[in-house]
Amino acid sequence: AFEQSPFGLTPGTRLGAQFNAGISTLEPGQSLSANMATGAKSHGRGLQIRVLGLDDSQEFFDIEVWLEPTKPIIKQVRRPTNTLFRLSVKFFPPDPGQLQEEYTRYLFSLQMKRDLMEGRLTCTENTGALLASHLVQSEIGDYDDMADRDFLRVNKLLPYQDRVLEKILDLHRRHMGQTPAESDFQVLEIARKLEMYGVRFHPAADREGTKINLAVAHMGLQVFQGNTKINTFNWSKIRKLSFKRKRFLIKLHPEGPHQDTLEFLMASRDQCKIFWKNCVEHHSFFRLFDQPQPKSKAILFTRGSSFRYSGRTQKQLVEYVRDSGAKRTPYQSEGKIAFLFCHHIFSLQLCGFDTKCPLLPQRYPTDKAYFIAKEILTTERTYLKDLEVITVWFRSAVIKENAMPEGLMTLLFSNIDPIYEFHRGFLKEIDQRLALWEGRSNAHVKGDYQRIGDVMLRNMSALKEFTSYLQKHDEVLTELEKATKRLKKLETVYKEFELQKVCYLPLNTFLLKPIQRLMHYKLILERLCKHYSPAHRDHDDLADIAAQLQSSLIRLENFQKLTELQRDLIGIENLTTPGREFIREGCLYKLTKKGLQQRMFFLFSDMLLYTSKGVTATNQFKVHGQLPLHGMIESENEWSVPHCFTIYSAQRTIVVAASSKVEMGKWIEDLNMAIDMAKKSQEKSNIFLDVSLEQESEDDMHSSRTSLDKQTHHRANTTMHVCWHRNTSVSMSDHSLAVENQLSGYLLRKFKNSNGWQKLWVVFTNFCLFFYKTHQDDFPLASLPLLGYTVCTPEESDSIHKEYVFKLQFKSHVYFFRAESEYTFERWMEVIKSAASTTGRMSLLIPKGPMEINGN
Repeated sequence: AFEQSPFGLTPGTRLGAQFNAGISTLEPGQSLSANMATGAKSHGRGLQIRVLGLDDSQEFFDIEVWLEPTKPIIKQVRRPTNTLFRLSVKFFPPDPGQLQEEYTRYLFSLQMKRDLMEGRLTCTENTGALLASHLVQSEIGDYDDMADRDFLRVNKLLPYQDRVLEKILDLHRRHMGQTPAESDFQVLEIARKLEMYGVRFHPAADREGTKINLAVAHMGLQVFQGNTKINTFNWSKIRKLSFKRKRFLIKLHPEGPHQDTLEFLMASRDQCKIFWKNCVEHHSFFRLFDQPQPKSKAILFTRGSSFRYSGRTQKQLVEYVRDSGAKRTPYQSEGKIAFLFCHHIFSLQLCGFDTKCPLLPQRYPTDKAYFIAKEILTTERTYLKDLEVITVWFRSAVIKENAMPEGLMTLLFSNIDPIYEFHRGFLKEIDQRLALWEGRSNAHVKGDYQRIGDVMLRNMSALKEFTSYLQKHDEVLTELEKATKRLKKLETVYKEFELQKVCYLPLNTFLLKPIQRLMHYKLILERLCKHYSPAHRDHDDLADIAAQLQSSLIRLENFQKLTELQRDLIGIENLTTPGREFIREGCLYKLTKKGLQQRMFFLFSDMLLYTSKGVTATNQFKVHGQLPLHGMIESENEWSVPHCFTIYSAQRTIVVAASSKVEMGKWIEDLNMAIDMAKKSQEKSNIFLDVSLEQESEDDMHSSRTSLDKQTHHRANTTMHVCWHRNTSVSMSDHSLAVENQLSGYLLRKFKNSNGWQKLWVVFTNFCLFFYKTHQDDFPLASLPLLGYTVCTPEESDSIHKEYVFKLQFKSHVYFFRAESEYTFERWMEVIKSAASTTGRMSLLIPKGPMEINGN
């Protein structure tokens, strides 16, 4: 939000549009000019003040009150007519990408521009150059060498601009076609990840006299030493904030032996009070549900400050937008604009609730085609977010560290950027059609909007132009893998990026999403065609493209799986050897001198690996043995131990036990089939004649293997780790089936012993449910791997008296989910069953020999 201001400004050389006041934090009926303006009115006239806008333009305004609406300006500034006031951002939200108004995002980007130039938004020179390149694109459009140099000669965006000038120009060249609004978004996306985003220093000293800086943000109070953050006190840990003269006091909730009161010394009482008031406002805005009510004043005397935050809280703003249905106001990207004041609002305009249907108001249509269309919309939202993991987040990471060679940068992003841009437009089109279908917007528009086929077929026809891009994915995956092996810096950036919350799947999985999405379109169109009997020749065209890419997808999925395993397994090199196919991974118990010990097994077309789970922080698995399939005898069950069978290798024999009869059957079937195929193969596997023997040394398992061991490996929900904990296995055919069964949408979730239902945006992919607050969130709050779970409808004893509810259970873990309609309920049941049961067999191995990318 911006500081509350009655000013009308006329800044901007870039914008030109209708008046847009945005959404104010003031309560309904509260007026700035009417509040406590007696100080100015007593002089019989208003005051003229000079204001510096966020774009550095200056304007004069006649006003009666200052930014603190409860006090006259006369009492706040001694000589207001001689003072230059600066309009600036006051509350920095954790995710500025959720600011609903495009114009508000522009104002925020101007604040980032100001902070960058003034040295507040400290970052590496590479990141500074990247931010500057987006600001240049926002201001003057596409790259032109002469225009760029002229602009940067006149406009200083960085304190060290001359040193990185060529870098800025090079980066700007890559933003071709990016609109000003998109540039603003990129600026905010990069800035929000910086440690100094929104930080405003208040100098102080601790009890030992060490100079430090205090700051307040959405999550609480921060302590810096220089520009390094050394401590954070979340609001939930703070019991009370107060000040006594120059001393600023933080009273914490007591935790063990630690002191519960922290004391900082500031330069003066006034500075201490200013920071205290700032903290009160931030706490009220971000933390409270409702605006705090002012206490009644004492008649005779007062003790302490009676200051309270005046205005709507963040939650009230969100509810106001949702309840009033405030419309977004578009603006043009050139000329001048006049505006009063714009507060940020979050776009959480989700569909409402009613008693019969948990997510869908009764006025919404119930036609099956509508729900198919809605599934296209919800899955497209997730798909676009998945593309952003590469196009926005990963790009930012490699540019920041200058970690990727120019050639690979061009190959990767020139391949995926056009696809991303196409789908951004496609998503807008679907969103608009659904809004018309539901009657949420443009109610006056006449036309047949209760359909989606026309939008789908028009865009599917356009998608054919991107076939060449999709065919390059093979090269992209291969070259990226080669480069990470060759370049230590890129490997480090890659590994560290995979530890970020936004990278909720293995990174190279996201590179397969465009081809996988094409398969989804084919399945969705088939469903539409079944609903509407007549077929359409454009659907046949899409089927042809899908068929062309199907064999490539199988091969790419195999390569992706091998590279993922290469990173997660310690003690094996060259796992991505040409011709090798992944078949099954899962948990078996191996007979050792110590008895049956849990091991993770990986079956490939030429060998069987077995591993133990390491105790390093990265949770990697350590290879204990490799058994070539060449010369292996078909396995059979011949032991009295339940679900136990023998594997006869050319070099050695091992005895293993599965967790169930079904699991044992899967392993024996896939092993025997793989052995049979290895026999028929003309290629003799002599790569692994040097078979490593089993190593049971505990010392090996405790050794630290990577530079990232100190970090917690957040991807503990990969199939490898889930199979380990759930005593199950997954085949490549299960993976291929899972690709077809990705789904997204809002569901209501309830725990076994809880009363209320929580509304969540749920994404199903890679055998796992990922939970978000809204579809706009960049990373999941939590995940639920489904391998081993059963899915069914609630029983009588569950006392769930609602429609469209399904139940998920693994041992004592029980969850209930409510869908919005019968159709979506059936779809969720269908896809979850496919992941939970994993009864698939490896029936589709990659054919031997070279294969053309077009499948011929």
